[in-house]
Amino acid sequence: MTVQDIRAFNRFYTNVIGALDYSRQLYAPYTLTESRVLYELAHSPRTDAADLRAELSLDAGYLSRILNKFQEAGLIERTTSTSDPRRRHVTLTAKGRETAALLAERADESVGALLATVPPDERPRLAEAMMTVRTLLADGRPPRREDVLLREPGPGDLGWIVQRNAALYAAEYGWNADYEGLVARIVADFAEDHDPHLERVWIAELDGRPVGCVMCVRDEAPATARLRLLLVEPEARGLGIGDRLVRAVIDFARGVGYHELVLWTNDVLAAARRIYQRHGFVLAAEKPHRSFGKDLNGQDWRLDLHSTRE
Repeated sequence: MTVQDIRAFNRFYTNVIGALDYSRQLYAPYTLTESRVLYELAHSPRTDAADLRAELSLDAGYLSRILNKFQEAGLIERTTSTSDPRRRHVTLTAKGRETAALLAERADESVGALLATVPPDERPRLAEAMMTVRTLLADGRPPRREDVLLREPGPGDLGWIVQRNAALYAAEYGWNADYEGLVARIVADFAEDHDPHLERVWIAELDGRPVGCVMCVRDEAPATARLRLLLVEPEARGLGIGDRLVRAVIDFARGVGYHELVLWTNDVLAAARRIYQRHGFVLAAEKPHRSFGKDLNGQDWRLDLHSTRE
């Protein structure tokens, strides 16, 4: 392979995905770089401008102009860090989240149309080829947040949720098969009867394999959704996946009109509790119980979707 071979492939691929005319491709007034910045902001609860610049390898002046444009359009808010006045935190407004979601939807439609041109029996070969390119050019670098994709479950993913919950909680907390039975019932209930407009499952994917999941289902209480089965694989922790999954549930629940989001957990799951607290959940009640072969302290957490805006 020569340099010219790679450059020829780059020219071919950028034309295929419409990178040179991205705004027309998505029917939106944003370039590919601007859309990428919005994507990063949408998948992190709080983003430091300096970290964002480093993550995307952008010139400081160029990023500043993009953020100024977003702020003028009401898409972002910028605040000074309390720990370091030289640093600025950037967060999406409600309008910004709506815009990012619309761009993501249009990008999915565009890529879906492209994938539809590939015969189904050739798609595994395409996926393998893409993974080969990523692996060879990564040069051993560790995975980054941008490598993680949140998607809807495909065939086999619901079974994976049951298997990984059972295996992971047995390995980390010593829970017995009773927990696997609970997870299996939750997943089976969703698979057999759910309203796709009001209930969803998200799978976090890294390098073509699932590494996390979460569910949003209707609760018995009126206008209330329940967050269930948040999980992140040990090797994928530290990439903000848990935050992204919880943020996805919150945005979805608020967007479809739920008034409140609730969840049940146990106090031994400290990392998950910290995620819930960061997103504004409040502890409503707790009670000791004997479940899954262990003495545990169960906790109910609640988030008011009307009064809380991140």
